[in-house]
Amino acid sequence: MIKTYNIITFGCAMNRSDSERIAAVLEIAGYEKVKNGQSPDLLVFNACSVRQSAIDRIYGQMGKFAYLKKKNPEFKAIVTGCILPKDKQKFFKGFDLVLNIKDLNKLPILLSGKKASLANKTKIDYFRIKPKYQNKFSALIPISFGCNRFCAYCAVPYTRGLEINRSSKDILKEAKSLIFKGYKEINLLGQTVSSWKDPSKKNYKFVNLLKDIEKIPGKFWVRFNSPYILDFNDELIGFLSKTKKINNYLNLPLQSGDGVILKRMDRKYTVNQYLKVLNNLKRRVKDFSFSIDIIVGFCGETEKQFQNTFKIFKETSPATAYIARYSVRPGTAAQKLFKDSVSLKVKKQRFGRLTGLLRKTAKENNQKEVGRILEVLVDTYLPEKKEYLAKTRNFKAVRFKSDKSFCGKFVNIKITKAREFELLGELKRPIYKTSTL
Repeated sequence: MIKTYNIITFGCAMNRSDSERIAAVLEIAGYEKVKNGQSPDLLVFNACSVRQSAIDRIYGQMGKFAYLKKKNPEFKAIVTGCILPKDKQKFFKGFDLVLNIKDLNKLPILLSGKKASLANKTKIDYFRIKPKYQNKFSALIPISFGCNRFCAYCAVPYTRGLEINRSSKDILKEAKSLIFKGYKEINLLGQTVSSWKDPSKKNYKFVNLLKDIEKIPGKFWVRFNSPYILDFNDELIGFLSKTKKINNYLNLPLQSGDGVILKRMDRKYTVNQYLKVLNNLKRRVKDFSFSIDIIVGFCGETEKQFQNTFKIFKETSPATAYIARYSVRPGTAAQKLFKDSVSLKVKKQRFGRLTGLLRKTAKENNQKEVGRILEVLVDTYLPEKKEYLAKTRNFKAVRFKSDKSFCGKFVNIKITKAREFELLGELKRPIYKTSTL
């Protein structure tokens, strides 16, 4: 009898990419994806220790395992992904297996009850696992694994380890294969994606990889998440100002607009350095759009220091933002060196004030697009409304009506109305021809 599996994924795009590889390994081992409404034989949690809320949600599921095992003696639950050592200790009590994501290729052996060597911690086979892509036209391609930055608040170096870079040969091979199969969007992933360097080619850096992907024949877009502001030198910005395929949208984490808090976070740039790069990108890259990451309520943050962040946020006017309330991550420098002195009430208030400002800046940014004809890549169809959801090259969400099939295609949309976080439009004739370069 064939065993079934289900994967519950928390966290970022890297975790979603992990899940595509988990699914591939399980299906090679003979498992099938469970049908909707049925209980699986194997339940996989792909965890994210970056935020406590995700770990708490997994803890909350552990109480159900005894019932599921009673119902199905073959039932197993495993957890993998980004897991801090302290969280692993708690998971050992409830899960059949706590797996380091680096050891994913050994999962079938471990599930069989046999012993597998987990000694190799420097070289990983993760990149060699061919993923089970969850989207038919937009693909996630991890180019690095782990992080060397050790920002004071961040759990990633402790959950994934130090940065390991994938070879440009393998990255380009995967990208070419996907584009040949008709994929229209490539998403390059890494904890600090812009710090990538080819492990075997001297002086072959991230910008060189982008240039070589640009040369691949075909009509497609390339995105990358998430870069580090100090990696944006003149060569990279100059290339982004000329490229036809690399998207003119970037997620540029700031975390705080106050210099003292940035130092406490162990971010290596100043506010002025951040603004210099951002303004350079805005000036040189056509239709440039960006999002910003902010942490409110970091250890010791005063009202005045928060106001500095609020001021920078208002001045830079991001298209969107990822705003987080600081939570202590066990084992990080912030947990060891500083006190989490800002109350939850104050964190919520500051979160609300930035969110309110974001609604204003986002609406103002979107209002500028009304009347324009924009090229979009269509990604979702809503049959009950006969509406499509799509993204522009600079990552703005667009909604339009049509009764024809457009998923995975490039089309032209005339923007008729702006909302806070999406644009409304109508299909423009002629429809964009996907065969042209």
